[in-house]
Amino acid sequence: MSHWPLTREDITRPAYRSLAQGVAAAIDSGSLRAGDRLPPHRELAWQLGLSVQTVSRAYEELIRADLISGQVGRGSFVKSGPRETIEVPWFRAPTDRPPIDLSMLTPVALPEIAMAWRESLRRVAENPPDPAIYSFRPRQTMSLYGGMAASWLARCGFVVPAQRILITNGATPAMYVALSCIARPGDEIATESSTCHTLRPAAASMHMKLRGIPCDERGMIPEALAEAVRASAGRIRSVFLLPSGAGPFAQIMDRDRREALAETAAQTGITVIENDALGPVALRRPPPVSSFAPENSFYLTGLSKSLSPGLRMGFLVMPEKLAERALNRHQSMSWMATPMVAEIARDWIESGLADQLLDAQRSQLAARNRLAQRILEGRGQGFPQGLHRWVKLPAGYSEQAVISRALELGVALAPGSGFAVTDTTPALRVTLGAPDMRDFEQALHIVASVLSSDP
Repeated sequence: MSHWPLTREDITRPAYRSLAQGVAAAIDSGSLRAGDRLPPHRELAWQLGLSVQTVSRAYEELIRADLISGQVGRGSFVKSGPRETIEVPWFRAPTDRPPIDLSMLTPVALPEIAMAWRESLRRVAENPPDPAIYSFRPRQTMSLYGGMAASWLARCGFVVPAQRILITNGATPAMYVALSCIARPGDEIATESSTCHTLRPAAASMHMKLRGIPCDERGMIPEALAEAVRASAGRIRSVFLLPSGAGPFAQIMDRDRREALAETAAQTGITVIENDALGPVALRRPPPVSSFAPENSFYLTGLSKSLSPGLRMGFLVMPEKLAERALNRHQSMSWMATPMVAEIARDWIESGLADQLLDAQRSQLAARNRLAQRILEGRGQGFPQGLHRWVKLPAGYSEQAVISRALELGVALAPGSGFAVTDTTPALRVTLGAPDMRDFEQALHIVASVLSSDP
């Protein structure tokens, strides 16, 4: 029951609960939108054959659930504030037989990954370290695994002491820590015109807004960032960057642009938050933006996009002046990274398994990018080791129509609007990692046929 308006046939007993659930379902489906005015109690009661008291009780339930607001003299309205549910851009399968999924950003599911897990778990099980089993001290975990984290960051082109690295359960907790250290309610976060899908709900939960900054083929434009900061009258205190291929546009920012953005941030007094979710997957990339302004930057990366989705481990490089604050924020939100997962990560990195998996990923991704370029006839942008391609739609095509048609044919895609801040150009994110090569090639042919058909 996700339609609106409701009918008498939609109401079951108890009637007040059925009515409240019907309104909630209509809001979730988009049939009722933020700001829509609901019918007055007496009018809705007459339409549905209910008592006014029943409608009043249903509206009270919806107000308590923070779905609607009642305004004296004006009526009841669907709330326009941020909802706690997240409209994710990837596909969520409603059946036991999902389609070929090109919507979720994951590394290629190599058989070497399962083998690495088996070998590592066997080694750890034979001699489980006491700290990984019994430790409950966050700083002890950091001291045990800081060297492993520093070794991985060196592969990312960032050499930092272990004392400045916070180990987290993935890149998203690291992002929350960085945001909570520098932002205040009412602040704005400067970011690219399209950015990662987790930033918007994170900002909303902290009562902040995103400010999309114009980009060109090299990434965010430093002059546009400087102008936005000046015009914000102090509201922009940070800039969130995805310069190394993890952003929607799948761009690798060149060294000169990275240095220019670091200099702009320093001159305008804002803090850089650099999300490098792919880590060292891209070959011969420039050093991180944060390495050009380490005293004014948070840098975060993880292992789930580069090695294995199950290896939920993140690393946050903290500016020295904010290190203690970041440690306190992390303890209040997560207490500590999971020591056993950190132990598995250390085993992979120190044994050489991580480098073997990286090499295998790069080889597979290069082959898949070449295949995508050929089958999609040059549509889309990316880089040789990228986990996805960004495909702008031809004139006259709508995202929803293309995605719906592809889904009918068995392929799930992510809409560009799921990542948009100010860029409203219709586009698709086509990921390359999830299915096996046979399914992947079949899916690409389906996407190509949809893009070649009449809009």
